[in-house]
Amino acid sequence: MDKKIKEKLEKSWAPIFYENVFCKIDEKPFAELYGTTGNPNFPVNILVSLEYIKHMKNIPDSELMDDFYFDYLVNYAVGQRTLGERHLADRTLYYFRQRIYQYCLDNPDKADLLFGQFIILLKTFAEKAGIKFEEQRMDTTMFMSNIKKAGRISLAFDVLIKAVKAIPAGIRTEKLSNVLLPEFRTEILFYAKSMENDTKLILILNLCNEALILLKTVLNDAISKEIKILERFIKEQSGVDETGRLIAKSKKDITSSSLQSAYDEDATYRKKGSVGQSGYVLEIAETCVKSNPFQLITDYAVEANNTSDVEIIQDRLVTIKDNTFCKDLYVDGGFHSKDVSDAAKENDIKMHLTDMSGTEPTKKLPTTDFKIDEDTNKILQCPNNQTPERAEICSGQTVAHFPHSACDNCELRVHCHAKRQKKNDVVRLSLKAVHAGRERAKIQEFKKENTSMRAGIEGSNSALKRKGLRKLKVRGKAKCSVVSGLKVAAQNIRRFTKFILGGYKSKAPDMRIVMPIPV
Repeated sequence: MDKKIKEKLEKSWAPIFYENVFCKIDEKPFAELYGTTGNPNFPVNILVSLEYIKHMKNIPDSELMDDFYFDYLVNYAVGQRTLGERHLADRTLYYFRQRIYQYCLDNPDKADLLFGQFIILLKTFAEKAGIKFEEQRMDTTMFMSNIKKAGRISLAFDVLIKAVKAIPAGIRTEKLSNVLLPEFRTEILFYAKSMENDTKLILILNLCNEALILLKTVLNDAISKEIKILERFIKEQSGVDETGRLIAKSKKDITSSSLQSAYDEDATYRKKGSVGQSGYVLEIAETCVKSNPFQLITDYAVEANNTSDVEIIQDRLVTIKDNTFCKDLYVDGGFHSKDVSDAAKENDIKMHLTDMSGTEPTKKLPTTDFKIDEDTNKILQCPNNQTPERAEICSGQTVAHFPHSACDNCELRVHCHAKRQKKNDVVRLSLKAVHAGRERAKIQEFKKENTSMRAGIEGSNSALKRKGLRKLKVRGKAKCSVVSGLKVAAQNIRRFTKFILGGYKSKAPDMRIVMPIPV
């Protein structure tokens, strides 16, 4: 190469990718994808690298293949020094993805291969850039798989069509054969008046039931999936009238875990705020230490989108602690619960909330007005500075007994929790309410700081959605997990590359201090 052209190449993203991504990919774990030999017919490090590049650029496979053949920067990044040096068939890339997906389905309890590579890259980037892990923030964001937003009739029609097509033409009834005619689709989906919706839904449900009976007579492995979807759909969407015919359930009786698409059994429904969406939820955690030159995403997970934030964080705390030694975690109110607080304490992580879910009690005195021992949770004094005759913990409550003389003329009695009994007045406070009161007090004290520390993660969610996360081009939880993981890893690669190329302003003189990285 000409000297000046070579200098430009050395200052591009390609050498950074080659040294810090391509050369760091561990091919050994992927041997499980290739049977007893463990030997693929194409280098795994190139295939994984190409997947990262695809999601860094957010390009289709056709453009990725052209880049591999004709773009020298891409070739340099994946260890090739001569254009056209190695042939890559489209199918090789597709089969590699298929093996990854199948491995996820067959080995749900084993370590995720791509997540393992994500952690390797995370530690590499952190060590070279001096990224500290002590403070992190977490959030979740909903996204769609490759399914359409469908009402009940449209969903029912898709389920019916898929089932009818699986029935051999020779044994279809006339009614079921008519389902495949264009006129049936037009009549059902486009000519239906709102008042006719229930009637048309009942018609489709009964056709689904007829198709199910026929499918069971020709049951084999090839169509068992259609039977499974039919049985699930009929169970979730219908009941039976006195004549034995199927009738549609009320909308309020349809659960969020019900089938959302005939082509994606794992997708669920969730309404977050005023936005309802079918699909999945992605959890991400990232560093938020102010002295870091830039922030890295440290964890990710994909779940059905009706999985609560509380369930997600409980599953991820151990992983985050093991991989990054996190000490402080900033989250919003959706992650609050006593179980989460207990799990965080077990992992030596301090939770910082920007808000709390639920409404704050207003009729009675706040639990924080009582003086309560932090360790034993026993009430030491009431808001009027009266000391109880005795205090105890009983059945999930902290209980204090006060003499009648202390409560009879108390100006706070109207709003107090005390209830008069024969011998004394008794205050009973739920331990959960006590815990929630303490959390609310902490939130109010540090709300501005916590909100400031957590806010940046919204930008990470937005960046991922701009790179294709908003609606993925795959279906099913396994495929969505793989693609989401590649997009998250690609986001870290982009940030690290930008840092090496001088794209971030200096923040503090100690940003090059390298913290211990867990092995």
